[in-house]
Amino acid sequence: MRTWLTDRFDRAVPLVGAPMAGISGGRLAAAISRAGALGMIGVAASAPAQWITEQAAVAAGSGLPYGVGLMAWVLPGNPEQFDAVLAARPALVSVSFGPYARYVGPLQEAGITVVTQAGTTDEARAAEQAGVDAVVARGGEGGGHGRNDVATLPLLEGVLDAVRIPVLAAGGIATGRGLAAVLAAGAEGAWAGTAFMACQEATVPAAALERILAADETSTAYGRVFDVAQRLGWPPEYGGRALRNAFFDQWEGR
Repeated sequence: MRTWLTDRFDRAVPLVGAPMAGISGGRLAAAISRAGALGMIGVAASAPAQWITEQAAVAAGSGLPYGVGLMAWVLPGNPEQFDAVLAARPALVSVSFGPYARYVGPLQEAGITVVTQAGTTDEARAAEQAGVDAVVARGGEGGGHGRNDVATLPLLEGVLDAVRIPVLAAGGIATGRGLAAVLAAGAEGAWAGTAFMACQEATVPAAALERILAADETSTAYGRVFDVAQRLGWPPEYGGRALRNAFFDQWEGR
């Protein structure tokens, strides 16, 4: 299967292992790339520049392309993250969730492919105008942070009609069937995270992994409960989808 994604990065599978802060470090990124897709490192808000440098070295050790995911709302207060990523020269950088346009040019000038995640068609149009190389249409089914405004399939259809740059699909894609579906719709590939959380290279605590493996499609909830409780600075429009628990149920809406 040849798409923009496979040709751009010389990959065998049109799939990106989404950057998951606290989950996908250099080992997981390298393993996904060795398997024929494109692995990514997820950078947490509190991650120091040295951590990024170390994890990038691990990912680059495979000799294969890899990517790094940054959160735009973090960078003004922690510019060292951006500097470390720029110095590492990964093949792909995702800058999402906040004002990202200022970072597009410097990354591209360094020879890095730049994408951003969009949760609405208007966000995808804005991404194209900002000059990104491709846009990730991330539906509300997606695990982790993002908008919950539009489901993946209607979002993908709208974005494909609205922009001329390559489009990747994210949200609820966990099997070959899901990858085939978004390719058939016109996406250049899929962007999947949750399916990789059970890999031995992922940094998931044993108790959390047990809950993940026992979960079904009704086990998640979307909201800001966990972010507020941990005093994380996520912009309010970006809630998170995670496994619900008693704490979430008690504090949702309060």
